[in-house]
Amino acid sequence: PEGVIATKIHYEQAVEALTHAIAGKPNLRLHLMESYYPSGDEKAVIFEITGQVVPTGKLPIDLGCVVINIGTALNIADAAEGIPVTDKSVTVGSDVPNPMTVTVPVGVSLREVLALSGFEGNEQEYALIVGGPCMGTLSENWDEPVTKTTGGLLIFKRTHPMIMRRVISVEQQARLARAICCQCNRCTQLCPRHAMGLPVEPHKAMRAISTGNVALLGDAAGVLACSSCGLCTNFACEMGLTPSVVMTMLKQELSKAGVKPVPETDINPEPWVALKEIPVKRLIARMNLTAFDRPAPFSDRTVKPRTVEIRLRQHVGKPAEPMVKVGERVARGQMIARIPEKSLGAAVHASIGGTVTSIDEQSIVLTGE
Repeated sequence: PEGVIATKIHYEQAVEALTHAIAGKPNLRLHLMESYYPSGDEKAVIFEITGQVVPTGKLPIDLGCVVINIGTALNIADAAEGIPVTDKSVTVGSDVPNPMTVTVPVGVSLREVLALSGFEGNEQEYALIVGGPCMGTLSENWDEPVTKTTGGLLIFKRTHPMIMRRVISVEQQARLARAICCQCNRCTQLCPRHAMGLPVEPHKAMRAISTGNVALLGDAAGVLACSSCGLCTNFACEMGLTPSVVMTMLKQELSKAGVKPVPETDINPEPWVALKEIPVKRLIARMNLTAFDRPAPFSDRTVKPRTVEIRLRQHVGKPAEPMVKVGERVARGQMIARIPEKSLGAAVHASIGGTVTSIDEQSIVLTGE
């Protein structure tokens, strides 16, 4: 087996450090990627490194690949030493006084993390996106807890176009599609998955929703193959429509109806796929985010919370089963919920020392000493 570390070519310090770290290790090599979006998509990484395309409904392991990000790699290294996941590194950026990346206890509120950056705004004037600008979700509850999968917190004025697009209802989407979608097909032409040879065709989704005729959707597999990267919405569409939102909605409806993806057997990537890679800087400019494109360096600032809410489902699979009781004292790093027997899941550990103050189907609340 071979290990490949993929990173962007302009991360010069990382490239230098990694080159030095893997010297003399014949089973490890460095792969340098250009700064395009969505270069972090696991199917894009596999395609660029191996030339293979993961069919819809299949996993990387089916092609002999395993893809992990840097956070997972760090957690695996800690796990090998018996260290559980109790903290999470989170980037706080966009319209905040001091963009930064901080490491905080799992279960601390998003509001407390935002405060570390000097942000003092409120929910009435500002909106919070949890995740990245293209694929992140709008959070209306700033008191939600940080989980193992929280990666970024982005603050924008509610009048920013990116926020306004996110609050459009399905009915409004349909009306706008009927009124101004010209079926130019740019959303499909620039779709990264379509370029790989997968049957993703957002323009057909827009056609179907604008006419109310599901038959115009085409192959349902194309909807299920969509990664929801948002490139069609944030870059391709000249009319300001949101094909990715429509695709995500249709994916959810198909899943509810029990429609399963059928893996493609004959995948033919476009020969000019590399020419369709959208530079990150161009995407940032198109999304009106250039003013917020600032470094968010690591900071030693953190939160020492009085209370944490630790979710029982922060992972793929079934929720963890509580193994503590209300009133019980726990230590930081102690397992407080385990994987259900014969199930896929992950254990959950206390991120602070203290007392269990409540337990419900969603979470365990700890109050510090």
